[in-house]
Amino acid sequence: MANESEKELAARASCEQVKNGMVVGLGTGSTAVFVVQTLAEKVRQGLKIRGIPTSVNTEKLATSLGIQMITLADVQEIDVTIDGADEFDPGLQLTKGGGGALLREKIVASASKLMVVIADSSKQVAVLGKFPLPVEVIKFAQPLVSKKIAAMGAKVVLRKTATGEVFITDEGNYILDSNFSQIPDPPALARKLSDTPGVVEHGLFINLAGMVLMGKGNQVVEIRRP
Repeated sequence: MANESEKELAARASCEQVKNGMVVGLGTGSTAVFVVQTLAEKVRQGLKIRGIPTSVNTEKLATSLGIQMITLADVQEIDVTIDGADEFDPGLQLTKGGGGALLREKIVASASKLMVVIADSSKQVAVLGKFPLPVEVIKFAQPLVSKKIAAMGAKVVLRKTATGEVFITDEGNYILDSNFSQIPDPPALARKLSDTPGVVEHGLFINLAGMVLMGKGNQVVEIRRP
């Protein structure tokens, strides 16, 4: 419950970055749900924003709460994106994709003037790698890519749902959860994965986060990228 409280604190603080008339990237996952709910409260009080969702689930939630949704066909630049992370290191490099939306999340983050990451205190690490790194791959290439990532030093598991079926992303791909234990050089691994045929996207977010708002106890700690 402490983590949930910290997430909600960080989410509410992050919404202070959203001003009237902005285009807002809406993240995916348990922490991002708090953001959507908080922004919906502000919309009911008169805030005018347009949202670009990073997943089908986020789009459904935001629409149901009265936030206007648009797409990248409507705008190509986003004022601020607020999203969670599975881990962040001292340089604000991130591991993302626990919710399975890493591809759209990275596209939206890359189109944003500012990416604000919200997290509870358990997500702060000295070195990335504690959380298995999600790698999105096309179905055809999955066996081959699994072997190549294992050769890079990871234990690779094909993600499945709670009912035992293979998890399918919104874009129709598979996810390989790749446990490296430690990722001392995230940019180097990111390049290596991006250069692997069959990899659609990976969960290393390099130089995309402008700041992290971390709930810690009953406070919010702001950390900016060095």
